[in-house]
Amino acid sequence: MIYKVADLDVYKLSIELLKDLYIFLDNAPKSEYDLVKNCKRAAKSIPANITEGFAKKTHEAVFKNHLLISLGSSDEVVAHIETLIAVVPRLSDKAKIIIEKYIRLSKQLNTLHKNWHTYNFRSSELSEFFRYI
Repeated sequence: MIYKVADLDVYKLSIELLKDLYIFLDNAPKSEYDLVKNCKRAAKSIPANITEGFAKKTHEAVFKNHLLISLGSSDEVVAHIETLIAVVPRLSDKAKIIIEKYIRLSKQLNTLHKNWHTYNFRSSELSEFFRYI
């Protein structure tokens, strides 16, 4: 059962990837500060948007919109890393590993978006549901 945002695999993966990304970006030259900053911003927005959307999960369309925003941010991270490869080719091997992981996250976000359905509780069921949380 999914009771909190941390129960979502996409959330856990997005946090895990942040650590990997920060380690990878430490190897980028200082001349690419703006690219690194934009990449970090996009990556940090993924778990933030998943969390915000999950908080509003009773409104299915709102949650799904936040998943799409997270998907866009994941794809943006890939674009920033590909740009980094173009200007700093020596990072290519490590970059490709990070890119593969973010592509996997994007696929998982897309799948969750397609398959998520909010369960509409009746008020009596709702109090019973929250009793176990």
